[in-house]
Amino acid sequence: MKVLVVDDDVVSRMVLMHLIDSCGSFEIVEAEDGADAWQQLEDGLRPAICFCDLRMPRLSGMELLQRVKAHAELSGMPFVLVTSANDKDTLHEATESGATGYIVKPFQAEQVRVHLSGFLDQAAHGYDHQAEDPADTQRRLGINGERLLVYLSGFQNQLSAAATELASLLAKGEQQDAQARIERLHAGCVTLGLHGAAAALKSFAPGQLSNDVVQSVLTDVLRAVTHQAGLVRQEAG
Repeated sequence: MKVLVVDDDVVSRMVLMHLIDSCGSFEIVEAEDGADAWQQLEDGLRPAICFCDLRMPRLSGMELLQRVKAHAELSGMPFVLVTSANDKDTLHEATESGATGYIVKPFQAEQVRVHLSGFLDQAAHGYDHQAEDPADTQRRLGINGERLLVYLSGFQNQLSAAATELASLLAKGEQQDAQARIERLHAGCVTLGLHGAAAALKSFAPGQLSNDVVQSVLTDVLRAVTHQAGLVRQEAG
């Protein structure tokens, strides 16, 4: 499975490639900037997911994202933006444009893993997708499929941030704060109709949170979000 990594900074590119490699068995393809990435895509490269730096010469990450989303064969490819600053306005624009999510430099393994988990062997983890039909979710929330995809993408961003935050909280023994963070994620699952993910987040015994178990459940929650987004795109198609 191919993963495209686009970054004009060679050190950042190598660090990100190393973290991706540590998450599983992936064939990593690198591009030195957006123009290089676009040329490879035009030449037939079809990665399963793309990690792309936001600010680059010749062709920025945002410009590459817009080209990808306008391309019939590439529009469904998950596109994760990489940024060195938490530029909220730009990241909001990226989400509206179809970005799957983002990671912030300096990279942390949990940030990268949460975006790749949907491509790992689901059967090995006993994953079983249980969720409301996307059409029912849209009717319940009074939104269309495009807006539901925006909500699901935003929730992916929350999961990415939560993975890092929960690891830090649990390392410091802050069980109560970690439980509160999990409760917020549970509420998001309920709102989006992700029944199985919501049940998994409710299964923790208060005061007995283990980071390994929490990260495993977050992986399944992300799978649920990724799967649900795929169903929405199928229905729209």
